[in-house]
Amino acid sequence: MENVILGANAIELHYWFDDETHSMDALIQHKCEAQILSIIKTISKTFEVDIAIETEPLSNGGLKCWFKVVNKTEGKNATITVAIIISLLTTIIITPVGSSLTKILEKLIEAKFEDKELKELEKEKNRQEIENLKADTKQKTERLSNNTVVVKKRSDFYETLESYPKVIKVSFEIQNDKKEKVAPEYFITRQQFSGYVLASDALPEVSIDDATIEIISPVLKKGNYKWRGIYNGEVHSFNMKSNEFKSLVQTRQIEFKNGSAIKCALELQMALNSEGHKEVREYSIIRVNEYFENDVPVETPEGRSYKQKVAAEKNQLKLF
Repeated sequence: MENVILGANAIELHYWFDDETHSMDALIQHKCEAQILSIIKTISKTFEVDIAIETEPLSNGGLKCWFKVVNKTEGKNATITVAIIISLLTTIIITPVGSSLTKILEKLIEAKFEDKELKELEKEKNRQEIENLKADTKQKTERLSNNTVVVKKRSDFYETLESYPKVIKVSFEIQNDKKEKVAPEYFITRQQFSGYVLASDALPEVSIDDATIEIISPVLKKGNYKWRGIYNGEVHSFNMKSNEFKSLVQTRQIEFKNGSAIKCALELQMALNSEGHKEVREYSIIRVNEYFENDVPVETPEGRSYKQKVAAEKNQLKLF
């Protein structure tokens, strides 16, 4: 992506149709643009910038919409920040799933601060001030690249377009106040839409090796029934996947009383919700290390076996 001059403060979104009309389904358009606005708001929130987003519809050659970002704070730094927000938005929306957004945004910010206008600005302002702005921008961009909301909203944007055959491609163009192009127009064709859509909302599982759960209602009979307990101060349902522990409970070798707890290996099945935030879909107890009798920890056979296995692996590593 070319360097964006400091006047860049808007992006033109162009829907290209398979006919000569200039209209599209209002619900589809609204849903698509809601995703764009959400990405802009996420970027501005990450950069701790109070902005206003102005829009203006245009209707020649398909359907065009113009989004202008206005920083409510005045000054050169505000102008730089707006240019960066617009540039980040464009880069995020044209980067497909599977590409390293972190590396791409990192290179983008490096390029922005090599811009001739910023170099000229260094002569007018304190060099240290520009360096501080650069360091702050890099830090916030790194946070942004790991933000699941922008990834989810980008996916929803293209998934919505995929469901609407009339749109054969979309393009994005960075502009200034006068609607003058300040960077190349980027095109994404219908054939490419699927490359921007998440295959699944599922995320990698999270494993917690020594979680403490207060048991509210154990399952005393056979079957795939869920246990209930308190974890991190909240009540949850759990899949009990430790057959050994289930057997001990079902044969009454272990009895639960009010306030009984276990220490266990807990597996969290993670996913993105509709807003792109991480959430736990399922809690599964993989192994029970200990249970408590009158507040006294009692090690389970599988807990003991696991501990011995870990110790053996550590000793093996010491030999090398």
